[in-house]
Amino acid sequence: MASNRWMAALGVGALVGLSAMGVMPRAVAEEKHEGHGVTKAEAQLIPTTKTESKVKGVIYFEKTAKGIHVHGEVTGLTPGEHGFHVHEFGVWNEDGTAAGGHFNPHKAEHSSHDSAKRHVGDLGNIKADESGKAMIDIEDDQLSFEGPNCILGRGLVVHAQADDLKSQPAGNAGGRVAVAIIGVAKP
Repeated sequence: MASNRWMAALGVGALVGLSAMGVMPRAVAEEKHEGHGVTKAEAQLIPTTKTESKVKGVIYFEKTAKGIHVHGEVTGLTPGEHGFHVHEFGVWNEDGTAAGGHFNPHKAEHSSHDSAKRHVGDLGNIKADESGKAMIDIEDDQLSFEGPNCILGRGLVVHAQADDLKSQPAGNAGGRVAVAIIGVAKP
């Protein structure tokens, strides 16, 4: 019971902290911006507690002429590759499952990030070094801040294992070790 209250306080605290930093959930983002004119977003990864994860980090999304530049740092990982995806819902819970499946508005099959036909949320794998740190630097032409591919208010998930980039529906990347809400950031 105390654990549930602690988790509720953590969730509320995260939302308050995100809003103080200029990051807002999807409903607020749509109400205030309707996606128009948004040039930056941010996602603060929160470790899942059922996995006793220590994974955290901040990922930035910036609109470019080629699409969206995704960059940032994730720490607390086991060395090696980890699935990295935009998921349907911007909801954190203790095992990460509230984020739903991969964001897939066009009902495509799961594939690699560089495939023309893939889930919009398929960002492939990130690779952690021996210290457990992964640097992210991805250019993506399918992510967007408006329209059917809008990622604002969606979840960002780091998985426990590597995405095999072929198993359906989600690449067999194991449990969810951290989840974030992608919110509008101050330009």
